[in-house]
Amino acid sequence: MAIGLKVCGAARTVTGLCLLFEAPRARILVDCGMFQGPKTLKALNYEPFPFEPGAIDSVLLTHAHIDHSGLLPRLVKLGYRGRIHCTEATRDLCSCLLPDAGHIQETEVEQLNRRNRRRGREPVAPIYTAQDAERTLRSFDPVTYGEWINPAEGIRARFWNAGHMLGSASIELEFDTGDGPVRVLVSGDIGPDLGPMQRDPEGPTGGIDHLIVESTYGDEDRPAIAPAARRAALGELVRSAARQCGTMLVPVFAVERAQEVMLDLVTLMRTGQVPEADIHLDSPLSNRATRVFAQHAAMLEDGAALLAALADPRLHEVEDAQQSMRLARQEGFRIVLAGSGMCEAGRIRAHLQSKLWDPRTVVALVGFQATGTLGRLLQDGAAQVRIRGETVRVAARIALVEGYSGHADGPELGRWIVARGPVRGGVFLVHGEETAIDGLAKRVLGRGIVPEAALVSPVLDEAFRLSPGRAPERDAGASGRRREQPERVGHPDWHNERAALLLGIDEAIEQAGDDRTRAALLERLRRALEDR
Repeated sequence: MAIGLKVCGAARTVTGLCLLFEAPRARILVDCGMFQGPKTLKALNYEPFPFEPGAIDSVLLTHAHIDHSGLLPRLVKLGYRGRIHCTEATRDLCSCLLPDAGHIQETEVEQLNRRNRRRGREPVAPIYTAQDAERTLRSFDPVTYGEWINPAEGIRARFWNAGHMLGSASIELEFDTGDGPVRVLVSGDIGPDLGPMQRDPEGPTGGIDHLIVESTYGDEDRPAIAPAARRAALGELVRSAARQCGTMLVPVFAVERAQEVMLDLVTLMRTGQVPEADIHLDSPLSNRATRVFAQHAAMLEDGAALLAALADPRLHEVEDAQQSMRLARQEGFRIVLAGSGMCEAGRIRAHLQSKLWDPRTVVALVGFQATGTLGRLLQDGAAQVRIRGETVRVAARIALVEGYSGHADGPELGRWIVARGPVRGGVFLVHGEETAIDGLAKRVLGRGIVPEAALVSPVLDEAFRLSPGRAPERDAGASGRRREQPERVGHPDWHNERAALLLGIDEAIEQAGDDRTRAALLERLRRALEDR
């Protein structure tokens, strides 16, 4: 008997990973992530799940990042009553991340409803609240790397260190079908070979029927960047900000990236490679996550160095929102680390709004920037951006610092896949934009891993039948609803196009030579709207 697989997220995009497995006697999920990026993609967070939450028997979680864990509270809110299995460090990080996500949703919905009242629109409810997230944490069961567990009847699972972040795992699954086992390996997010803080990724070798692997950087062959080289690149940006007496802004992901950057900044200052400066961690979530890292420092590659850096007097935690606002208005040389890493939410947006126009400002991007995010617009060289309804000119220096990524690149993913072989059935490429998936597919084909027909890049909610030793079969008759236009998931949407149009209108009006030219331009726009 075959096993059913439905890809309910991270299909040709890098967010919202959620895999539904239907076995003869149980249904389980691997991950239940939140969609991030363009507004059309984020709207999927509000839609019904393409399965019945109460019918799921167990959840296995690869790691704590919100694009893998962020919809767990909604799953519980809508009727899930099983356990959530993950490593102890993942559980502890989720205790920070999930309530924070609920609080952010409550705050954003409160602001939206104030605008809706003024516009005469109906109020909306948050996806879930901080209280929903706290309730979800009671369902977590910690597991140990390398030990088999039985999350549901006829299913056993084993967690392997994925090297991506604290507590991250690849999950090996074995399904008892009555006709022989089906072995599946879900990669989660795979760390690079020279990960700044994590040990090298691991996994089982041989005997895998089906492999589901991330492809975030599948089309890239990044140069191997040692920690010293990464710190040198960061140090050059610090010195640039210091020379201009400007602010250095670092949008950071609360988990892993914030801690890595703090360690490097303190190391640079202690060794005299950059001028002394106050380092402000303006992210309550990062502050809480940092304490979890300190608690689990023994799991890290150089935990002792991190603990020493975290005790440095140059580091300052910013908790109070008023203090954050004052910091955004201050002039002079200082370093501010603020969430979020893709500049889509959090306090970094206020800092960017306050400082992007200033050529003395340096913005250091230290993580992946998904299509449609503010961070990606800055990375791609946008001359103007819109932040909280305001058009802001970009005069700051925008720099991408390589070497901080927690994801393996194309060659590293290729080697990891080869090391898991032979794969007797199929390989699924998920958690990547289409160019990344295409790039990784070219690395897999022709290497004897699987034939082309067994290499799959699914679209959202696509279903398959998985059998031992055979290529996966598409299952058009699978149960459960499918969401509309799955091929559009992850692409820039009309919200992005509207923002670009508004920026273009503002720029055209500003560049018009006189009031008569501006009036003529506005009249043409009015006529275009009337003719729609």
